[in-house]
Amino acid sequence: MSGSPTKSVDITIIGAGPTGLASAVLARQLGLSVCIVDQGDEPLKVGRADALNSRTQDYFDMLGILPSLQELGLKCNTSSTFANGEFISRQSHWWTSLKHTTYPNFLMLGQPVIMQHLAKILDIPVIYRSQLQDLIETEDKVTAVLDNMTIESKYVIGADGARSKARQILKIPFEGTKPEMVWAVLDTFLDTDFPLCPEIITFQVDGQARVSWIPRERGLARFYILLDDEITQENSEKEIRKFLAPYRVEFPKTEWFSTFEIKERLARSYFSPGGRIALAGDAAHVHAVNGGQGLNTGISDAFALVWRLYLGTKGYDSLVKTYELERRHIAADVLSVAAKLVRSTLRTATEYVEIVEKNAAYITGGGIQYLRDTKTVSGADADPFVPGYRCPDLTLTRGDGSRVRLYQILKYSSFTVLRVNNAEVKIPEAATPFCDVWNLVLDDKTANGHAEVQEGASKRLTYNSIPLPEWVHGVVIRPDAYVGYVGEDAGQYLSGIFQN
Repeated sequence: MSGSPTKSVDITIIGAGPTGLASAVLARQLGLSVCIVDQGDEPLKVGRADALNSRTQDYFDMLGILPSLQELGLKCNTSSTFANGEFISRQSHWWTSLKHTTYPNFLMLGQPVIMQHLAKILDIPVIYRSQLQDLIETEDKVTAVLDNMTIESKYVIGADGARSKARQILKIPFEGTKPEMVWAVLDTFLDTDFPLCPEIITFQVDGQARVSWIPRERGLARFYILLDDEITQENSEKEIRKFLAPYRVEFPKTEWFSTFEIKERLARSYFSPGGRIALAGDAAHVHAVNGGQGLNTGISDAFALVWRLYLGTKGYDSLVKTYELERRHIAADVLSVAAKLVRSTLRTATEYVEIVEKNAAYITGGGIQYLRDTKTVSGADADPFVPGYRCPDLTLTRGDGSRVRLYQILKYSSFTVLRVNNAEVKIPEAATPFCDVWNLVLDDKTANGHAEVQEGASKRLTYNSIPLPEWVHGVVIRPDAYVGYVGEDAGQYLSGIFQN
């Protein structure tokens, strides 16, 4: 726009949904200057996503907003099947079997509330009513041209949803399928004699599972309904009554009714040709809502991307594109899982549950694994530390005798380096400003001896539960709380990270 004001920042974020807001919060915590814009008139008020999985709760704990979300949300770790007027199955083992996690459950909570909490801890305003018109990339910057301003920045994050203008400007194909399935979604309060329970209930009639009930905060109920008839609120309520029979169901107040057409799309690339514009969230991948993957995958995109961009601003550009290597692979898997789940609604509820069981790693978020033998993931397994998997949330003892969870010492600004039993770990000079080094002591004898003298009690952690193999001298936890390295030479791993 001719004559529009020009801003200059480290990162421009297009889109102020959960992915964009989380990206902005993380970037600001790292000290980066940020401008976040959105084409909408105001923040989302109703509807959209409805559940935080275990991994996202890990991340929101790191941001400091999880306790307040827990006060508002509803914990749920059980899925059940209702058919012929009764519950025919209940299962929760894909949650209860999760190891080394503090949050073995969904936290059921509406997307508007989640966005409000992210916006509250963001120290800059979202600039609404800002329509992206063009992105001009050069060797050292990107110019974002909007209808009301121009922004120059080192990087741009396109987090502007499934109809992403950023992706369209870059002419990145959005590839996939569109099954002929349109669902109704209803956020409503119920007057019913159905036995209420904090469970995700799949209802089966005539061998098909076409209605799901998601428990929500404030006594709200979220229903997903697959209809053959015209998709209206009246027909949706009629179908719910049919599937909940013989129980009485009335709908005294409905907050939101909408429809959504199933789309399964994956961006062919997550980056612009010059690598300074990255896609995240629904701008990079869209899929069915089944399994609650959308918001959760987008939050993980943000945590995977921003630390790389931060290091990119420090001169380590080669790290940035490893984001696509890891996250596009995961998005493809998530898309496949959601596709299986949405198609299984035309089968029995038992078959649906079987598919959930087989794909629980993605639904809980606790079993996702990044590719090994890459710049960012290497080493060998040493239970409970496995390269490419989420960092286990172990309970440890500090040097002063107090107890602490491992996630409570992780910093998004740092690689957390655990020196096992005071083993020598040579931190490369380039990596030193970005590393937080601790001594992980595996037995009290060592804890009371050489380790304390050498390292000091303030940086000592004791862990007595599982002995690590003698060859494990160092463990490196990445800023996004994934295990980057386990083995003898953590210094070599860090040298690879901090080398262009």
